[in-house]
Amino acid sequence: NTAVDARHASARTRRMTTLLEDFRPLLDAAVGIAVDDPARACAELTRRLDPTSPAARALNAKLLARLNAGEIANRGALPVKYGRVCKASPETNDFSIDVVHMNGAGPQHRHPAGEINWCVTLDGAPTFMGRPAGWVVEPPGSQHVPTVADGTMLIVYLLPQGKIEFQA
Repeated sequence: NTAVDARHASARTRRMTTLLEDFRPLLDAAVGIAVDDPARACAELTRRLDPTSPAARALNAKLLARLNAGEIANRGALPVKYGRVCKASPETNDFSIDVVHMNGAGPQHRHPAGEINWCVTLDGAPTFMGRPAGWVVEPPGSQHVPTVADGTMLIVYLLPQGKIEFQA
């Protein structure tokens, strides 16, 4: 039935719009950030959205609610639960959005255009790639085995142009 299909499509669009609005503070903070100098990029990102600010705490609460509702990072099993929120588009400032719930090591990958990460502590005193919760930036051409140690994190990956290369 065409009317039923249209209603379902409209409901999906509304859900995606609401979901994207929860990520808007991260997308807005990341727009125009040069990722070739990770330390400078992290400093500017922190200036734009300080991980200790009330705005960051409100964002983290929304992300946690979405995680608990099974709306993000809902594939796989710990140590790595993951999910793509959306592909890169003009609406997302040309970033794809992936969310990972981690308490160990993930799959090795390369960042052709770099990577901007928003890391949220869920339990313990976790670090992502040796760095505490907050912003973590990887430069273009970098590669790693993403690893959370000493606890559990929720990590939002913003990938410029959605570019990522997984390695065997």
